Amino acid sequence: MFIENKKFRFVGMNMEKVRLKDICEVVSGTTPKTSIEEYWDGDIDWITPAELKEDSYIIEESVRKITELAVNKSALKAFPKGTVILSSRAPIGKVAIAGKEMYCNQGFKNLICSDRVSSFYLYWFLKGKTVLLNSLGRGATFKEISKGIVENIEIPLPSLEVQDEISYRLKKCTDIIRLRKEQLVQLDNLIKSRFVEMFGDPVSNTKRIKTFPMTEVCEIVDGDRGKNYPNQNEFFDDEFCLFLNAKNVTSAGFLFSDTMFITKEKDELLRKGKLQRGDVVLTTRGTIGNLAFYTDEVPFDNMRINSGMVILRMKKTLVEERFFIQQFRMQIDDIKNKIASGSAQPQLPISTMNKIDILIPTMEAQNQYATFVQQVDKLKFDVQKSLDETQMLFDSLMQKYFG
Repeated sequence: MFIENKKFRFVGMNMEKVRLKDICEVVSGTTPKTSIEEYWDGDIDWITPAELKEDSYIIEESVRKITELAVNKSALKAFPKGTVILSSRAPIGKVAIAGKEMYCNQGFKNLICSDRVSSFYLYWFLKGKTVLLNSLGRGATFKEISKGIVENIEIPLPSLEVQDEISYRLKKCTDIIRLRKEQLVQLDNLIKSRFVEMFGDPVSNTKRIKTFPMTEVCEIVDGDRGKNYPNQNEFFDDEFCLFLNAKNVTSAGFLFSDTMFITKEKDELLRKGKLQRGDVVLTTRGTIGNLAFYTDEVPFDNMRINSGMVILRMKKTLVEERFFIQQFRMQIDDIKNKIASGSAQPQLPISTMNKIDILIPTMEAQNQYATFVQQVDKLKFDVQKSLDETQMLFDSLMQKYFG
């Protein structure tokens, strides 16, 4: 993945630990009066926590700008290039590095590094401490971490050479993770583009393809919601039948990182909701519209849906599963706007699915498209595998370096 430095030796738990106040100056900011127009829309960078993203690294420019008058009248103090920017109010724990001198509002506790610590090393340390930082927040309405709390956080402090090597390794991992995620998006866009090329926009039906109500192109199978529906103490970490939960059916398909099972005896008591290979699962409550395809590659032979899902069993003389899935995904925003019900808990009842029109081109065209999707899915599988492996490596390195 990347070249190992054979000279690099990480001493782990025996390393010196120091408090952040021993190696950094912790500073905050303020907000110039918004009622004074002359303070705003200048050319001086002034950053807020909302501008920091999950993958923020080096910040070169702020969204909002202030004037020299605002700086002078509001007694703002700039922080220099290389300062580690840490959000101290909700959301606590967003972090980045200042790519130039700038100012900020009061939602930060920023760390100006001494010559004992690398900005990049401190950045990665804080990236791994989001849970800790949030646990240290104080306040009844809005939690905040104070300057004193930040100053007293302990950090392992190896030599600058080791700090740089650690930073390099972690940055290399995140670069690969970002690249793999971008590749997955590009492959998904390729699948979508091919659909539009062959069949047009399914919402406006630009190619005037014949349509059928959704209830005529597939059998819709509900789950068993009767007296035998399993309660919490009837779920196990490993048993006969996987009982799907909301986390298992995502916008990208099945995800089995958090699973629960029921016994064979319990499975036999349930009448409806048992999956067959080739079925499509659709979420109909809460996060509606997620689809997953139960292919031969899914590693569970016995699976059931929960009460927030239905099974879509395609009429194979009319519609191909992969074609249907892509079409439905492209329609989902329009479906939510038009027929989803329930404001607190959005729902897609079976009774309303006959309002969803499905394009039905020739089976030859559908099968041609499905073959294309299968080819792209193979590429996606390889990319996802690389992404998962790199994420595991990154997580293990963060644990190794920072605990």
